[in-house]
Amino acid sequence: MTENSRFGELADAAERYGSLSLENYAQIRNVAENVSDGFCRYLSAGKGRCVYLVPPEGAWAPQPFQSGAFSVSGTGFLPLEPIRFGLAVRVSRSGDWLRLVLSCSKSGPAMEITIEGGRHFSLAFPIQEAELQELFRQLHRHLIDFFEDHSNHFQHGAYGQRSMGFDFTHVEEEE
Repeated sequence: MTENSRFGELADAAERYGSLSLENYAQIRNVAENVSDGFCRYLSAGKGRCVYLVPPEGAWAPQPFQSGAFSVSGTGFLPLEPIRFGLAVRVSRSGDWLRLVLSCSKSGPAMEITIEGGRHFSLAFPIQEAELQELFRQLHRHLIDFFEDHSNHFQHGAYGQRSMGFDFTHVEEEE
């Protein structure tokens, strides 16, 4: 085997990897955008946006981050791995938001979605509206459980722990 053919073999493997990592990112981003848009509609929170895609860690605000909302943002060579993203969800009438972090990975013909600190869900490709609605029910239940569990702990003499991975922020609503 000549040096040229060894490099060619390496370049072919890297190109295949790169192509698949781009496909992985595109599929996960599509799912994330569907979840963000659909969950806001599911919540029917009235005027304005109630869910945004935000980074899964670090500084965030309830605003669109586009590609910056994904854990692979700024990594250079796009890794072929599960990808995390955050959902900023408005949780009060007075402008309180929290960040919910999800992790997505392709598993055969399905997209596996894990809510950090919570439930796991699987969406088959092509994604059906009924499956999305079930995912929205799970996300909603996860958020309700967080608030109810912590409220119940407090009422019974023990503060709840921030075990569901939420970060809170407050934004004054514009009239």
